[in-house]
Amino acid sequence: MKAVVVENVIKTYKTKKDVVEALKGVSFSVDKGEIFGIIGPDGAGKTSLFRILTTVLLADSGSASVDGFDVVKDYKQIRHRIGYMPGKFSLYQDLSVQENLEFFATIFDTTIAENYDLVKEIYQQIEPFKDRKAGQLSGGMKQKLALCCALIHKPSVLFLDEPTTGVDAVSRKEFWEMLHKLKLQGITILVSTAYMDEAGLCDRVALIQKGQLLSVDTTKGVISQFKKPLWAVKASEMFRLMNAIKDDPLVESCYPFGQYHHVVFKTGSDNKTHLEQLAKQGNFKDFEVQAIEPDIEDCFMALMKE
Repeated sequence: MKAVVVENVIKTYKTKKDVVEALKGVSFSVDKGEIFGIIGPDGAGKTSLFRILTTVLLADSGSASVDGFDVVKDYKQIRHRIGYMPGKFSLYQDLSVQENLEFFATIFDTTIAENYDLVKEIYQQIEPFKDRKAGQLSGGMKQKLALCCALIHKPSVLFLDEPTTGVDAVSRKEFWEMLHKLKLQGITILVSTAYMDEAGLCDRVALIQKGQLLSVDTTKGVISQFKKPLWAVKASEMFRLMNAIKDDPLVESCYPFGQYHHVVFKTGSDNKTHLEQLAKQGNFKDFEVQAIEPDIEDCFMALMKE
C-alpha cells in the first residue's frame, strides 16, 4: 500500500474578478518510508496541496488518500496518523518550549516521555531553552520546536510545508540531516520547498508550476530528461549579453544562473563557435563560454517552456 495517493486533484479559488486555478489535475503517489519533495516557486500550489492532504482544505474534485484513508471520508483517522508543520510558524508564541510540546502531546493523548526517543536528538538541541517563550526563539530553534511538536505523537506520515524558508544555511543542513534520520525510523516524509538545491536530498521529487506537475522522478531521472547541450557564458556586461543572446533566432533559452547565463540552442551544431561570434560582434569584453552539465534548476526551466 502506498503512503500517499493523489488522483486528479483540482482546486480553484474565486476572487472578485477571476478564478485562480491553484491545482490543475495533480496526480502522484508516495511510497512508504520515502522522502518525497514537492519542488516549485511561490504560488505553484504546494501549500494548497498540503492542506488538502492534511484534511484542512477540500479539493474541488479528484481524490486523495493517506495511509489508505480518504482525506474527506476518513479525516479523523488521518489527523491522528500524520504530523503537519505549516510554512508559517504556528505554535503558541506566548507558551514556553516545554509548554508547547506538552500541549501537543496532550492533544494526541500521549506524553513526551512515551515518544521521547523519536524527538530526543532534536529536542536536546533546544532543551537548554525549554523555559523560553517560543516567540523569542531564533528561526532555526523555532523550526526544531515545530518539528518536535509535529512528531510527538509518532506519526506515520510527516508533512513539512517549506520548512527551511528563511532559515540560515547551517540550520538548513542540520534540518535535512534530521529528516534522513527520521526516514530510518520508517516515517514517510513529504516536504515542499522553493529551493531547487534541496531536490537532491529527496528520494524522489515532483516539480510543480502554476498548479501543474511538470515531472515526477528521482533527481537523476529528471536531469536525464535534459537532452540538449547546455552552455554557461559570462562577460563584463551581463545584462546586455543576455539580451543579445535572447535575440538570436537559434537560441531556445537564456537565463541568469549565479555569475553566468545558461544558454540552450534549438539545434546542437557548433554552438560554442556561434556564441563566440556573437560576443565578438557585440564587442563583449572578458567573454567566457563553457559546456556544462545541467542540474535540477535547468531541467525545471526547460520543463516550464514545454
